[in-house]
Amino acid sequence: MANLDQKFVDALSPQLTLRGKHASLEPLQLSHVSDLNEAAVDGELWHLSVTTVPSKQSMLNYVEHALRQRDSKLELPFVVRRLSDNKVVGTTRYYQIRPEHRNFSIGYTWYSESVQRTAINTECKLMLLQHAFEEAGCISVQWHTHHDNKRSQAAILRLGASFEGVLRNHMILADGRIRHTHCFSMLDDEWPASKAYLTERLEKYG
Repeated sequence: MANLDQKFVDALSPQLTLRGKHASLEPLQLSHVSDLNEAAVDGELWHLSVTTVPSKQSMLNYVEHALRQRDSKLELPFVVRRLSDNKVVGTTRYYQIRPEHRNFSIGYTWYSESVQRTAINTECKLMLLQHAFEEAGCISVQWHTHHDNKRSQAAILRLGASFEGVLRNHMILADGRIRHTHCFSMLDDEWPASKAYLTERLEKYG
């Protein structure tokens, strides 16, 4: 068990970078604040009610909090870079990292509107899950979504994840609204089917 735990820890280095054909996932830094602000302008994402995307005024605090969580080994945040023009187009992270149980969650994900439902989104999902199960040795991965985020819930189910239930009155959002959280998970023995699905989907983009 100790060797598996160490493999998990080593796979989640703060310097971790994942690179595909269309996108790379790079360690979040303070220097990315302006890039993320620009990414959020594409679609005015701070107006979304079903996910939290910072405004220009709150982006610095958002990044600083993520970096504190990284330093506490609770989260591993990334920026998403589009390789065709080297532009930052979003962010995502591993969070609720639990080495003793070899699992974590994937979330805090948002993309510029122009890259949603593109090869970049698909490739990032593939890279994150492949690293989780094949490099970190996860036995499960979880997702948590706003109760009204039907699009995200449908996308998670298409991956082959299972719906686990709803945490009612789970969070009070910044604007005072109450969020019920829909929970999903994927097990390590379910990953091969998900990998085949994502690989086939990515190939269709060329």
